[in-house]
Amino acid sequence: MTGPAIFLLLAGLGAIAWVSARARALRLQTVARTSGRRDAVHSLPGYHGWYVALWTLIPAAIFLAIWANVSPGLITQTVLSDPAAQSLPADAFSRSAILGEARNIASGAQAAAFNPAAQALVEPYRSAISEYGVIGAVLALVLAFAGGAYAFTRVRPDFRARTRVERLVMASLLIASLLAIVTTLGIVVSLLWESIRFFSMVNPVDFLFGTKWSPQSAAMGYGNKDAFGAVPLFWGTIFIGAIIAMVVAIPLGLMSAIYLTQYARPQVRKWMKPILEVLAGVPTVVYGYFAALTIAPALRDFAVSVGIHGASSESALAAGLVMGVMIIPFVSSMADDSIAAVPQSMRDGSLAMGATTSETIRKVLIPAALPGVVGGVLLAVSRAIGETMIVVMAAGLAANLTLNPFSSVTTVTTQIVQLLTGDQEFDSAKTLAAFALGLVLFIVTLLLNIVALRVVKKYREAYE
Repeated sequence: MTGPAIFLLLAGLGAIAWVSARARALRLQTVARTSGRRDAVHSLPGYHGWYVALWTLIPAAIFLAIWANVSPGLITQTVLSDPAAQSLPADAFSRSAILGEARNIASGAQAAAFNPAAQALVEPYRSAISEYGVIGAVLALVLAFAGGAYAFTRVRPDFRARTRVERLVMASLLIASLLAIVTTLGIVVSLLWESIRFFSMVNPVDFLFGTKWSPQSAAMGYGNKDAFGAVPLFWGTIFIGAIIAMVVAIPLGLMSAIYLTQYARPQVRKWMKPILEVLAGVPTVVYGYFAALTIAPALRDFAVSVGIHGASSESALAAGLVMGVMIIPFVSSMADDSIAAVPQSMRDGSLAMGATTSETIRKVLIPAALPGVVGGVLLAVSRAIGETMIVVMAAGLAANLTLNPFSSVTTVTTQIVQLLTGDQEFDSAKTLAAFALGLVLFIVTLLLNIVALRVVKKYREAYE
């Protein structure tokens, strides 16, 4: 029996268990109420249904998860005991390759065998997979029936089904929270471990304050001293993500929020706000294509026409402009919510004192909503400095320390991708540099998000 089939069957059993338990609980509670024992009813019928359904599904699901990891070893042992496997070579690597090829053919992942010995093992693998699939399905169904029957016998008016179900939900939420925390800790530990290895090869001062980035020269044996100066990468990240992109995103995002909240008619706002927020859902590769094929050539031609020498078809300005358009919804949405959250009495009071609408916006609404606007800007900056695809396609890969926006520059994220692309040796400074860059980027974005959340929290405390 295939995996989807057994899961559908278990889902059907869970639904039947829920309906049956709910109907039984409803019937018993009706009898209890008609006999005058209303205080004996503890939980609603739906909780009894969920209690029985969860007892039907959870033991079977846990068994299937364990069986999925145990059964491949049992299948392999069964195949090795088949007479067709007696001719397998003694070499462990060759034997593993033949078994893997036979297993892929039997499971449908591979069409034909390149090794005749693997073809001979296809049928034993198919029969073993089918046999253990049936065994796993039968055992899972037995567990489902046993768990459901046990839970069904406990359905009675005074049974605390709600308490049991809510405890399980709380445990599930706790496990989900712990998984998020453990994942974050794993990321931090892996970055720290590999970064420590990198800094054992490269001086941290040279890395953080050096102005020459050439990891390829270090890989070719020219030494690490002048090859891993990351200042050009930090500057490129700030230049594109925190300067050019913000010059585009902050005015346009703030002005669009002001228009939508203060000037636009309800029908216009109803259509314009979702259209504006669609920009956040466009894949970054689409923005990258647009920047590389449309914006960058146009900027190069413009620079040449006005006499700017050295203009490149891959420029910081092209990447920054398109990135700024991409993050407009981040600034606009936060500013929109912040301005809308300002009490109407403040606006009415300003207008009643004789101020115009524009004066009210400039001197009352914007200052009052400033914490939320700043929070949105900081979140947008953290999003911009982590962008990769637009920079790769529009700004290039050259680590230049320049103020010329028409020159090619690169960012931290782009270099991380370049250093980890292809087959790499994880005992060289060239590869480990990606983890050091990732650690710096992680710390910077973490600090930006902490500051943004603190600002937004302050804003919410003031106006909610």
